[in-house]
Amino acid sequence: MDTTPVTPRSRVRAAWAVPAVAVVAVGAAFAAPPLLASADTAGLPTVQPDELVTRVLEAEPQALSGTVVHTARLGLPDLSLVQVGGADPVSLLGGSTTLRVWTDGEARSRVSLLGTASEYSAVTDGTQAWTYSSSDDEVVHYALSPQDAARAQALRDDPPTPPADLPTPAELGRQALERAQQDATVSVDAATKVAGRDAYQVVVTPTSTTTLVGRVVVAVDARTWTPLRVQVWSSDDAQTPALEVGFTDVTFAAPADSVLTFTPPPGAQVREVTVPLPDDATLAAHGDVPSTLPDDPADAPLPDGVRVTGTGWDAVVEVSDVDVAALLAGDPSAVASLPDVEKSFGGGEGANQLFDQFMGEGDGPPVDLDTATLYDQLTTPVEGGRALQSSLLSVLVLDDGRVLAGAVPVDTLRAVAGA
Repeated sequence: MDTTPVTPRSRVRAAWAVPAVAVVAVGAAFAAPPLLASADTAGLPTVQPDELVTRVLEAEPQALSGTVVHTARLGLPDLSLVQVGGADPVSLLGGSTTLRVWTDGEARSRVSLLGTASEYSAVTDGTQAWTYSSSDDEVVHYALSPQDAARAQALRDDPPTPPADLPTPAELGRQALERAQQDATVSVDAATKVAGRDAYQVVVTPTSTTTLVGRVVVAVDARTWTPLRVQVWSSDDAQTPALEVGFTDVTFAAPADSVLTFTPPPGAQVREVTVPLPDDATLAAHGDVPSTLPDDPADAPLPDGVRVTGTGWDAVVEVSDVDVAALLAGDPSAVASLPDVEKSFGGGEGANQLFDQFMGEGDGPPVDLDTATLYDQLTTPVEGGRALQSSLLSVLVLDDGRVLAGAVPVDTLRAVAGA
């Protein structure tokens, strides 16, 4: 049984993760003990790996503001035609992107993805969230129904926040250490500096020899225990991170109220979206209501239409009866009909965002390049369907309506599909 502590805020945010077949990608399978000896460098006190992980997970989220650089070297086809359209979450799939982050450390936050002449923002405030794209001047407002809002307020911990996130080092780092499993080693590497601050480095190395993930390093602020940077290396390249999300500057102070208050710009089109609160079983799996479910989410019963093969870093999720054509057409009912993979895996924001863009459903605005063209650009034909192969994640879309995903090579997905 995993005894790694999980913070209330992280639990409720995880419960909101968008159901997706890509939940086994990096961000969802980070490891717990065995733990290796820590390093004492740069004058920082020696901290054992298990103590460092515990301090990060038990620390109160901090109010902060800062600049984040997100760099992806996933080996995907050139997405420059998408990126020229302005600030859009699709740009997170390749190259470097700058984000500005503000949070009060509680229920309010703003993350803005900056383009050359545009901006895409995600703002959360309690049980409401907004996204705004300056490219098409559209606001999407996410809110609970009145009945679900009342139920959310009755939860014993912080009410859940609807899914309108962009990646930040603090959130991804905590998720990395929360998703502790038993198939990796954890150590503390040489101390470093991130955004001018002293930081410990937690290194997670899978014991699997077949996963695409080589290692994950989370740099943790030595004073606040806030993750400042997350780096993920592919098993094929030990020199350069395939994914890197880190602060370049950060200030630990409460942002101005005006920054965290969202007001639709004059003339912007506002679209209302009612988000259903996860059911009690899902919330219970994340510790938000009393539960008789297994302590390990992987032990929970699988939803209908979902099959999991393998474990840990080698796990492959297979979802049946997926209407890919409807998803590419942006049909909301097609997304709503997807099995709730989140119930059994606990989700992974990075994987969810990749799936959202890959399958054409996400918080971001439409881009100039239509979704079907993007799908064709990112995938290649294989026998019986199409496949996406990145340095950290593979997705196999079959003509019979099955979709498989995992942090393993496409050939592994094909072998599982034929089993």
